[in-house]
Amino acid sequence: MTERFNYPPNREALSAARAKALETLLIKKGVITAETVDKVLGFFETKMGPFNGAKLVARAWVDPAFKVRLIADTPAAIAELDFPEGMAGAEGEYMKAVANAPGVHNLVICTLCSCYPWPVLGLPPYWYKDPSFRARAAREPRKILGEFGLALGAATEIKVWDSSAQIRWFVIPERPAGTEHMTEEQLAGLVTPESMMGVAVANAA
Repeated sequence: MTERFNYPPNREALSAARAKALETLLIKKGVITAETVDKVLGFFETKMGPFNGAKLVARAWVDPAFKVRLIADTPAAIAELDFPEGMAGAEGEYMKAVANAPGVHNLVICTLCSCYPWPVLGLPPYWYKDPSFRARAAREPRKILGEFGLALGAATEIKVWDSSAQIRWFVIPERPAGTEHMTEEQLAGLVTPESMMGVAVANAA
């Protein structure tokens, strides 16, 4: 990835220290309890995350009719599957799926801030919120994808979808070739958050 999106090696430690200081202050003031943060983190580690998106993509790969429904009415299609309660809750409102196809590649960004469908993609990475990424991806998506290691030919159309509080987009990547023998569960293992954001493609293991 380009140096523009590289961060200091201690960024995680600094962010963790700030978060801990804020947590301590909120607990001291009685705004939250000591268990609140752990409960929220556990929720996103076990119930809301990219494993949900991978499950949706894998089902779309093996069930063309479901794929059509997922694109036409994403919340309704999601409701067909056995997901934990909360898929349509915070950051899951108004989710909308778009599908890659031969000659068409989709890229999801948020030019305003960092709107992101947490229930299917998890928490957004640092670079997704980077002002430089947000601006350049809208202006020169082909170049920015190349910097992520995804080189698309000139014949491939790139569609950029701008997430907002009204619509939170995610991508159904193309099914990798040579995966006809794989089960739905195995296929889900090929799907990454990056492929559902459009900065990568799904690859067979």
